[in-house]
Amino acid sequence: MTTSGPAVPAPDTGPDAGAVWHYGDPLGEQRAAAEDAVVVDRSHRAVLTLTGAERKTWLHNLTTQHVSELPDGAVTENLSLDGQGRVEDHWVQTELGDITYIDTEPSRGEPLLGYLRKMVFWSDVAVEAADLAVLSLLGPRWGDRELLDALGVDSLPAKQTAVALADGGFLRRLTADELDLVIPRAQVQAWWRRLTDAGVRPAGVWAYEAHRVAALRPRLGVDTDERTIPHEVGWIGPAVHLDKGCYRGQETVARVHNLGKPPRMLVRLHLDGSSDRPATGDPVLAGGRAVGRLGTVVDHVDEGPVALALLKRGLPADTELTVDGSPAVIDADSLPPPDVAGAGRRAVEQLRGGARP
Repeated sequence: MTTSGPAVPAPDTGPDAGAVWHYGDPLGEQRAAAEDAVVVDRSHRAVLTLTGAERKTWLHNLTTQHVSELPDGAVTENLSLDGQGRVEDHWVQTELGDITYIDTEPSRGEPLLGYLRKMVFWSDVAVEAADLAVLSLLGPRWGDRELLDALGVDSLPAKQTAVALADGGFLRRLTADELDLVIPRAQVQAWWRRLTDAGVRPAGVWAYEAHRVAALRPRLGVDTDERTIPHEVGWIGPAVHLDKGCYRGQETVARVHNLGKPPRMLVRLHLDGSSDRPATGDPVLAGGRAVGRLGTVVDHVDEGPVALALLKRGLPADTELTVDGSPAVIDADSLPPPDVAGAGRRAVEQLRGGARP
């Protein structure tokens, strides 16, 4: 099933300007992403390459993830923080064939390239913008033989691994339910034809965003703001390693982990479908007072209008919320687990008599 209509561009004011929003049937594309196989052109993402003998140890010292010993074929997420531990950059990182590949938000490509180059000093590292494109593959059918043949692989890579492709680029798997082709831009149209000829349905970034919101995966600059710390959006673990050497912002990461609780939490909201959609950045209110901000807003084929939001941590699921004058409901399944005090917090409480060993 490859039926698709004319490409409808993504909103010019959004983070996906220049990409295809959908091909005439956005909800049908989402259904295919859940039940069949779709390909989404995300080639507007920025891709960088790092080469040189010291690239892994150098990057390890700058960032939140443990990457100094990443094996060939490893895929992970990584962050760059400011001095107060607030997130500045988030990217997906692939180690393959003596090259470190980084892909990030379209708007962050140039700033991240500039920052990394500024930090090279005398290290044996070269940072370059790469002429590579990202095509995302969603759906349960990607393990079918005909689709594996179209990809040119015998089997799908394991989670958090990548394999090189015969004609250049690579196929990677970051999460259990999503694959990415990272390929030379000159090959995008040839790959598109190859996949659609094998029965893969084209889908726009609307389908990808609905998939991401359902999975509670935040997006830099949309579901985060200038105050976001990694703990608030679930990046501890996937993008932050708690047992590694110093890096910028580490003191905040360690302090919140050991002594405090993050001030906000990322949740999924169900929105009122009878009114105009609110926008990213709109305040979320409880009793007329702001308790958070809205992130990604999207219509989901099964859930209706939904959004990610950063809310004051500890708000109960039954809190009556409004956004732009309309009701919003917290999805209870999206709430983070109850706070578990770290070792530092337990020690402080024992000293104060608030806990007993």
